[in-house]
Amino acid sequence: MILVNTDEVYGKRITKVLGLVRGNTIRARHIGRDIKAALKNLVGGEITDYTKMMAESREQALDRMVEEAEQLGADAVINVRFTTSMIMQSASEILAYGTAVKIE
Repeated sequence: MILVNTDEVYGKRITKVLGLVRGNTIRARHIGRDIKAALKNLVGGEITDYTKMMAESREQALDRMVEEAEQLGADAVINVRFTTSMIMQSASEILAYGTAVKIE
């Protein structure tokens, strides 16, 4: 599956637009991570536990989007984007979305 954040796959011709596809995940923070993050906030620097959690969340959202595209018979997803929103104080959603297409 080809994933691009452009409106075309360079060197390929889009033959059919199959529609919007998306994948999401909602993750809650862990109290232990919050304590470590608060301490790290005092001295500065990267909060690696959150970095890892967000990277895993993005990959899961992408995987779910690709699954939906494959069910439609897509060869590629163009205009891939991410968005995030807070669901509650300790949980956030990551959404990956794009346009599923057939290419030749």
